[in-house]
Amino acid sequence: MLLINSAGHVVDARIRLAIAPNIERSRMTHVAGIIVHQTGGADASSTFNSYRSASATGAHFLIDRDGTIHQTASVFKTTHHVGRLKARCLLEKRCTPAELVAYRQFNPGRMHQAESAKKVPDRFPSNKDSIGVELVGAALPRGNGVPEDKKIYESVSASQNNALSWLIHELTITLKINLAEVFRHPQVSWKNPSEASTAKW
Repeated sequence: MLLINSAGHVVDARIRLAIAPNIERSRMTHVAGIIVHQTGGADASSTFNSYRSASATGAHFLIDRDGTIHQTASVFKTTHHVGRLKARCLLEKRCTPAELVAYRQFNPGRMHQAESAKKVPDRFPSNKDSIGVELVGAALPRGNGVPEDKKIYESVSASQNNALSWLIHELTITLKINLAEVFRHPQVSWKNPSEASTAKW
């Protein structure tokens, strides 16, 4: 189990504290899941730089290419890392007839609103009750010439996957999170399907 202090910071030799106050939002009283992301940038410094913005969004942990784990937000604080939720009942083929009718017309905003009214496991973990883990990894090719949804995220390194596996194991035990509530970002929200596709835990 991890030792977590009163500020929500993990006290462990494997984790470097690099709290970015601009990405922390309201208090999180219950953690229902973990969402695994990739940054889209080629190195950790670009992520740290983006976290300096007053309107920054980000996740609770950042794992560099060499497997170094940085904690960037308190586990007692929400961060904006998920975005609009997909309908979990569609993925798991258990929507009610009324939900099937409502979701027939593609409307991410309306779907998110309806899903947000539910609780995990009837919906995916969201900003208000999930820990975000970012893996440093570029979306290729770089530059503005290719639409984001057409880019391909680079493969997660073996060192990152080892660190991710350890971190998720420790977080799920310490925070009593069901391992079935750990997802890649594109599973739960409208993101590039190649994001974190090679992440393993």
